[in-house]
Amino acid sequence: MNRPSRSLAVRIALSFVVIVCVVVGMVGASLYHATNLALSTRADYQLIGRVEHFRSLLHDLYTIKEIEARPRLFETMLGDRQDVIIFRRAGAAPFINVNPEQMPLPPLKAVPVTRPIGLDDLYEGTRADGVRMRWLGAQARIGESGEVVEIIAAHVMTQEAHVLSTYLVRVWINVIGAVLVTLLLAWWVTSRGLKPLRSMADKAAEITPNQLSSRLDVAHAPAELQSLAASFNAMLDRLEHGYERLLQFSADLAHELRTPIGVLIGETQVTLAHERGVAEYRSVLESNLEELERLARIAQNILFLAQADHGPQRIERERLDIREEVETIGAYFEGIADERRITFEIDANGEMLANPIMCRRAIGNVVVNAVRYAATGTVVRLSGHADEEGARIVVGNHGARIAQEELEKLFDRFYRGDAARSEFTESSGLGLSIVQAIMRLHGGSASATCTQDGWIEFTLHFPSAHVT
Repeated sequence: MNRPSRSLAVRIALSFVVIVCVVVGMVGASLYHATNLALSTRADYQLIGRVEHFRSLLHDLYTIKEIEARPRLFETMLGDRQDVIIFRRAGAAPFINVNPEQMPLPPLKAVPVTRPIGLDDLYEGTRADGVRMRWLGAQARIGESGEVVEIIAAHVMTQEAHVLSTYLVRVWINVIGAVLVTLLLAWWVTSRGLKPLRSMADKAAEITPNQLSSRLDVAHAPAELQSLAASFNAMLDRLEHGYERLLQFSADLAHELRTPIGVLIGETQVTLAHERGVAEYRSVLESNLEELERLARIAQNILFLAQADHGPQRIERERLDIREEVETIGAYFEGIADERRITFEIDANGEMLANPIMCRRAIGNVVVNAVRYAATGTVVRLSGHADEEGARIVVGNHGARIAQEELEKLFDRFYRGDAARSEFTESSGLGLSIVQAIMRLHGGSASATCTQDGWIEFTLHFPSAHVT
């Protein structure tokens, strides 16, 4: 089952939300940790300062009897109502015991009288409800008697926990608020930023087979979309060109088929109009057979071109002697060349790698085209040579000069540089198109050149094995 695709605006907005959520969350967590550390350190120093203050009071102002007589004085020096303060002699019961919640004492090691109290002397504890506590034990010397007692103090971090809880709620509120604001702003910004894409989509929707000339506006598109718009326009150029060629191909095909079909219909209607003799019927059938063969050749050529255009095909190749192939083709067309007093001049050597049937068909199409359009009584030159890059077959003849723009169209289907027909050629306008298709199947190329004096050369390049 395919998942429904989310819009690009939603994806970008959600991406921004995730980024903001992570960043704000990290900042909030960092500040929460820093606040927690600051509150804990502040509470630790306050507890140390309180115990040091008790030390000074016991040393300078009071005796044990005075302390026992005035316990309220020390209770008022506590930070919170839950805090603990205990005075006791070593191994004896406390003579001052302020422990509102009766919390058990942890195993503390009292700081000697001779040493000041440091942060490392504090002990971490936890109340039953999970609230943190800080414990501290220290020895103190009593006034003139010099007696040593233990001071045990503890601070319950209730206020700090409340501050952190309030701060954590604010962090979450800020994170949620930032996510919502970012989502709305990202959606708004993305929607505006994607307007050029929607405009391009609307413009593309206007393009139909009857309106292939429309193009996207590259100049006014954002820089990031100019390459896309240019590529899309180039694709439309190719589609328009291909569509025009398809229309032209359909029109030319209809024109080519109309002539033999018209001849068949006309001759058949004339023959059926009156009773004919056997010889007349035979003559009509022979004429119809020629037209049907012509139709069959056109259909066969179109099928070959369609298969060649379908995609890369694997063809079997053999090593062929260039001179032998060229001489065979020259001998085959020698009869129709003699009718126009045209002679062949052959200069060929070496070997080429090609499919024998396709190779002969390509060279034959070029040769018959040269014979057809060469000036009467001239020479058609057939040459072929091989090198490291492959083999080149060149067919040249003298004829009417062909302009450069026409040379580029010679290999188009149904294109004719001359409206003249010839009885010994297919004259369907597909010969050179088949040549180009065969050369493309071989990985080679076909090209044509014409000099100012009308010398026309067709060059067929068959690449070598390592080139293909």
